[in-house]
Amino acid sequence: MVTRQFLRVKIRGLAARAKRLTRIDYASVGIRPQDLPYAPSPAHFRAANQRLSKIGREIQQRLRQVQRRETTAPEQQVLIDIGLVERELDRARRAFGLFFEVFSQRGATFAPGLAAHDAIAVDCYTIIRQAAPDLFRGPLLKPVSYMEHGFSPATIRRGVVLNRLLGEPNPFPIIRIPWDRESPWQAVFLHEVAHNIQADLGIWQENRQAVVRRALRFSGNPGLTRIYARWHKEIFADLAAILLGGPAAAWGMAIFLANPAPRVLSFRPGSAHPTAFLRVFILVEMLQRLGFGADASRLRRVWQGLYTPQAPGRIPPYLVTTADALIPQIVDEIVFQPRRNLAQRALADVIPFTRADQRAILAGSRSLARGQVPTDLPPRFLVSAASYALASGQISSQELSQQVIRHLASLNVQPIATLAAAQQAVAA
Repeated sequence: MVTRQFLRVKIRGLAARAKRLTRIDYASVGIRPQDLPYAPSPAHFRAANQRLSKIGREIQQRLRQVQRRETTAPEQQVLIDIGLVERELDRARRAFGLFFEVFSQRGATFAPGLAAHDAIAVDCYTIIRQAAPDLFRGPLLKPVSYMEHGFSPATIRRGVVLNRLLGEPNPFPIIRIPWDRESPWQAVFLHEVAHNIQADLGIWQENRQAVVRRALRFSGNPGLTRIYARWHKEIFADLAAILLGGPAAAWGMAIFLANPAPRVLSFRPGSAHPTAFLRVFILVEMLQRLGFGADASRLRRVWQGLYTPQAPGRIPPYLVTTADALIPQIVDEIVFQPRRNLAQRALADVIPFTRADQRAILAGSRSLARGQVPTDLPPRFLVSAASYALASGQISSQELSQQVIRHLASLNVQPIATLAAAQQAVAA
């Protein structure tokens, strides 16, 4: 009887915890009325609550089973039943923690910058909807940005199963921005958005298979083919980022990849990321194919001036000796060949980038350098224009960042007048 009473107390504690983490809303994450313009939409909160509610229902089901059997089942079986409830509570705790961490930052000083990045991400999807209507299968919740430690941005794609959440799928894209990379001229952010675009377009596997076929056909080397197959996602994101932001995105990625030679010239077996030395030459080839030969030549000269593979070196020789012939094939396959899931169009067709776009970006950069935000420039192009304005040295980084963030954040304003209305929309 003493043992059963002991277990009953533990079960009561479980029951008290079982309903603690089944709902999240504007108030619970500390979003105030003045934070509403920067907050995720009610639809994002509803998606999070649907995930939490599903876990909550499983917790209640497990809990009822424990309560039914607590006085009749063997004591060790009761402990196992309790362990199963604890497992579901852990899932709820992890899911709630992720959503709380992401949403609560919209009530902090970084909220305008995060809202600015949300606006950039939305624009990257908008251009595809304009160039290829109905390509996406219905409405999609936009990506949500948040700040975290880490050297580089990263993304959690829509629907991906997360180890952090013990196998729970992610309901909407989440893009991590390192605390020191919040300024809206980072080409690597476009790269992360491109990862989500690739997944949402449904060309993840189709792209990989095409790269495998092309690499094997032109190299005849299965080992080399496997390497480029592992690299296909990162190459896609790099090339799509250039389509989203133009030559400035290539320069921005090269700046991000520029590190001491031992890092740039080291090949990592099994890595999904191309060796940095070769990765920039992939960017160079993309610029050449898009007709920006001057940028391509300058970037090649800069990169070759900084890095020269040394014999015996840290990169397998066959990777270097085959690069000039194989890289153009890979770029052509990923960007310029039609895909079934793109309705027999190429990536360059559904994310068009033209010389006129580049002229608009350069004109926008001159306006920014004078302290004027070009309000007619699409947010994805504003990333590139800001990077050129920063490079000009005519405006301080702080002033540039504040002006661009203020403008972009204003584009993210929710069509909800009050916090009470937002709460009601979450509950709807």
